[in-house]
Amino acid sequence: MKIGVIGGGQLARMMVPAAVKLGLEIEVLAETADASASIAPHRVGDTRDLDTVLAFARGVDVVTFDHEHVPQPVLQALVEAGTAVRPGPEALLAAQDKLEMRRRLDALGLPVPDWTHIGSVADLQRFLDAHGGIAVVKTARGGYDGKGVRVVRAAAEAEDWLAGDIPLLAEEAVRFTRELAQQVARRPSGELVVYPLVESVQRDGVCAEVIAPAPRGGRVAQEAARIAATIATELGVVGMLAVELFETEDGQVLVNELAMRPHNSGHWSIEGATTSQFEQHLRAVADLPLGSTELRDPWTVMVNLLGGPADGRLDRAREIALATQPGVAVHLYGKAPRPGRKIGHVTAGGADLDDVAYRARSAAAAFD
Repeated sequence: MKIGVIGGGQLARMMVPAAVKLGLEIEVLAETADASASIAPHRVGDTRDLDTVLAFARGVDVVTFDHEHVPQPVLQALVEAGTAVRPGPEALLAAQDKLEMRRRLDALGLPVPDWTHIGSVADLQRFLDAHGGIAVVKTARGGYDGKGVRVVRAAAEAEDWLAGDIPLLAEEAVRFTRELAQQVARRPSGELVVYPLVESVQRDGVCAEVIAPAPRGGRVAQEAARIAATIATELGVVGMLAVELFETEDGQVLVNELAMRPHNSGHWSIEGATTSQFEQHLRAVADLPLGSTELRDPWTVMVNLLGGPADGRLDRAREIALATQPGVAVHLYGKAPRPGRKIGHVTAGGADLDDVAYRARSAAAAFD
């Protein structure tokens, strides 16, 4: 079986070793010749162009994704052409469009922040008045890693967005104690497996660290697993699903975002779980039996490498990291350093959380 991955980012890149392990062929439709996933057999083309995507799909058995930015008309055309698209267009819409996501989660009775669609300054002002004078305004499509998100305290602060033609929503500014992420995987037959709940640390809207499993899980972990399993089943997700969550001051969990693909919050699983999220995603889209999600170590900490060293010497930084912390895994994505850019991650595991976190952060510091 040949798996076609649309999008040439680091997620597609990290599917390659998993495909080799499973004996699956993989081919990537990459946006540029030097894309992160260009280490795999690949074609270069526009992942939003109908003819390009259809031509790519004719050479593979099943199509999956590195990102959620393929337009719905292209996804529908793939299905009409008889291509196995996993996850399918209907499921992906909830990850592509935040308004659609909120509507579907409301219909399922799942916990979300209070929200509303806004089309005018007056709409936003009414929401602000009802929510203590503060709101989070989001673009319905295209936002990620803090992009397409504004915290506002006056309707005029979003006036430029409101004057445009982009769909917007306003959400309450949730008073949360921490951010969590719950991953599940589902195959077409309906088989579903749940990963341990993890805690994520965000800086400037970007994931900086992930701790697996989340400390003090208990009832919160049970509820997060229930929510993610419900979403995957009811929306018909095939592949990995990541549900980003807020834990509130009163111990409730609210759904923040969805991703229907491998996700940054699951990179720890390459070393930290029996089956990595990348292998699990390929198992699911190929409709193979799903793997164990059991932990390899009591604790795993993943630290993102953001920006990179000022001198651009990733080779030297990697050498220092491996010499300083020889038990830590270093993953580089084949990307040139740039302020704020995710160029890789490091992962450490062990029995003592403080020690594990120290080793991961120490290795990551070599890339500062």
